[in-house]
Order: sequence, then C-alpha cells, then structure tokens
Amino acid sequence: MSPEPKIRKKSTVRHTRAIQYARTKRPMSAPTDEQVRERLIELVHPTTLGQVSYFHSLGLRARTLNLVVMMAFVLEMIWRQISGVCELTRIVQEESVLWASPVKVSQQALSERLTTLPAELFWQVLMKVLPVAQQRWQERQRPQPAEIAWALAHYSGVYAADGSTLDALIRKIGLLKDQATNPLAGRMTALLDLGSRLPTQIWFEEDPKAHDQRFWPEILKALPVNALMMIDMGYINFYMFGQMTQQNKRFITRAKSNLAFELAETLFENSKVRDRLIWVGTGEAHQQLRLVEILYRGKWFRYLTNELDVKRLPTAYVVALYWQRWRIEDAYNIVKRLLGLAYFWCGAQNAVMLQVWATWLLYVVLIDLTDAVAEALHLPFSTISIEMVYRGLYFFTQARQRGTATDVVTYFAQNTKLLGIVKRKHKSDKPDPLALVQSLTAS
Repeated sequence: MSPEPKIRKKSTVRHTRAIQYARTKRPMSAPTDEQVRERLIELVHPTTLGQVSYFHSLGLRARTLNLVVMMAFVLEMIWRQISGVCELTRIVQEESVLWASPVKVSQQALSERLTTLPAELFWQVLMKVLPVAQQRWQERQRPQPAEIAWALAHYSGVYAADGSTLDALIRKIGLLKDQATNPLAGRMTALLDLGSRLPTQIWFEEDPKAHDQRFWPEILKALPVNALMMIDMGYINFYMFGQMTQQNKRFITRAKSNLAFELAETLFENSKVRDRLIWVGTGEAHQQLRLVEILYRGKWFRYLTNELDVKRLPTAYVVALYWQRWRIEDAYNIVKRLLGLAYFWCGAQNAVMLQVWATWLLYVVLIDLTDAVAEALHLPFSTISIEMVYRGLYFFTQARQRGTATDVVTYFAQNTKLLGIVKRKHKSDKPDPLALVQSLTAS
C-alpha cells in the first residue's frame, strides 16, 4: 500500500529566517494556563527536584539560576513560544514562572546560564519523566487502532525508530557570526512507542550529517526482547538484522527495488499479494528474511521482516503496521513545528541541547493531555488532533476566566466540534490498510 506522504523539508536557511521573523514580530503569548501549569508541576517538577543532588555532585553551586529555576524558565519559554532571552528576562522579573517566583536577573546572566548549565541534567529529567507518563497511559482506557492492539497482544511492544535533522542556528553572536552560512543545529533520533506515542529513548548528535546507521547500536540496546520495530530504508543493514534475530527482536521495513535475494519458499501468492521467504546478504550477514509484496494502484510495494512465521505475523499486519511508522514523523512535526524546535534562541551547542530535551518534555505533557481527552471521548488517540488540543488551550483559558469552564479535559470533550479536537474525515483519506490488505489476500 502506498505509504503516507513524508513531510518535505523546506529550504533550511529561508525557513529558519521566516520563523525568526514571525516569532519576533508577533505579540507576547499569555501566561501558561493554571491546569497546564499543574500538569507540568505534576510530571516534571518532582523529577527535577530529584536531580538536585546530582546537580551538586557535578560541583555546581546553588545559585539563583539553579537547575530547578532554569527548568521552569526554559519550559515556560518554549510553551509560550517566547521569541528570545531578552523577552524572557523581562517576564521572569515580573511574573511567577511555573514553580519559580519572580527573580531579578540580567539578560547576560540568563544567556550565560543557558550555555553553561549541563544539558545532561535536562536529559536526566526527561528519562525519569518518560516511564511516569508511560504508566499514566497504561492506566487509561481508550480504543487502539486494530493493528496496534493486535501487535501489543502478540509482542512486548511496538515501536518506530527514525532520525530528524534540526534546522539552522542563528549567527548573530559568538563563534557562529563569522561563518558564511547558518550551520544546522544537529540531528536527533528517537525510539517511539507506537501505542502511547511517547518516546522511550532519544539521542542527539552534534553532527547534522550523521547517518541513521550510526544509531543502530543504541537502538538495538534500547529495544526490548520480543519487540516489533518499524524502520525506513535508511536503516537497512543485514548484519544488524541478523543481530536482531539472534536477540529475539523483530522489525518491518520497506525493501529496496534492487534487492538481491534467493527465493526459499512461497508462503502465499495471488495476483495482488506475494508473501515469500528469501535469502539475503553474504558472509556473516547471510540470513533468511520474509518479503511481502502488495500491488496497490498499479505499483508493487515491498516490505521486509525477520518475523518468518506467517501465523505469528499475518501478511496483512506486516503492511498495516508499517503504515504506523509514520507516527514518528507526526511526533517530529509536533516537536519541531508546533512546539518551536525549528527555532533556536542561542547558537551555543549546550543551549541547543537544553532546548531539545525541554521541548521533548513538553511534548510528553501535551501527549499526556491529548490521551486524557481521548479517554474522555472513548476514542482512539489517533482520532484526536494534538495540534488542536494545543491551540484549544487558549480558548479554555478564556472560558475559565469567564467562569464557564473549570476542567480542561471536560471542556475539550464538550467542545470537540467547535475546537476541531476530533480530526475530520476527508475524501482524500486513504483506506484502512489492514482492511485493504485483508481483502486483497482473501480475493
């Protein structure tokens, strides 16, 4: 089946300059809503406090801009999409920011702290928050897409791994100002739980040209035993596929059009579907894989998996589950475009990493809120618009100030049509992949 269109990247420099212009010219956003503040405090603040001892073990002094205060400042800066450190400096002197009281601080001091506070501290908080958010997801009750529900019943987890290059840095200050072009900020790779839409691991590489293959050892180490992972063709590596098979870890990926293989056995074949066992690779990488091919709109689409048992992973689920790989593209779109990780306040690498980890923390909070809305509506998470939940917070804040709303989840559940919380169906929407392939195999 035709894969969902991949998000196309615009010209990096032009796109970044446009974002910078839009961010600096628009009005300052309103303070964070009280219920969003409560969720941030509930999920993030205790874990941040738990890192204070580690903060001191690094030899860092308990100064005004300590870890707890800086976490509040950076999260507020991203959530409200504050355009720069100068604007943030004015805000923190006049307003309470999350759990931090107003503080007299200079722009220079705040900028310096962004470049010197170890980004590892923010990463540690993120890694502690993720299991908490995952537990909250498990405790909720809401339908799952049929293929995801099936996979979760047969595997220890279902995941997608992919990388994304960050956009260009500004060149106004520091060592970057003498460079001829805007350097890219780096590259991140995530392992996303397709059930909860939460990342289980995120890696950052300063080199924006780092190939996806570089992250294979970390991905393989993070993937649980008996898990099923979706990856794109950039990760095709027969040696690593063999390692996955030995460790009882499964994958589904697209097969290249020029794949060289030797046919071992045909499991199923008709005019539109072929499911075969094949031999691929040479030397240590020589192994048996399964090749599934689907004819859709006059074109053959090919998928590879190391799950050889057709009873354990039926043909239709190979295709339908690979379709779910695109959910990691949605996650990157939310993080970069909606939460602003396409714009960087500072060119220093440490500040970039602080922003990366803090943005993913806010992504977790937003996913947690969206999942709560899905449970309230008794709908699959996939039918709820994450973007409209985020944008709907403005209208909830107004309703709360008027005294017509008290709970954000209830407000969204009662105003789904007005706010566009539930995604609309379009005529151009592609058919359900599971039902489509099941019909093709039955014909």
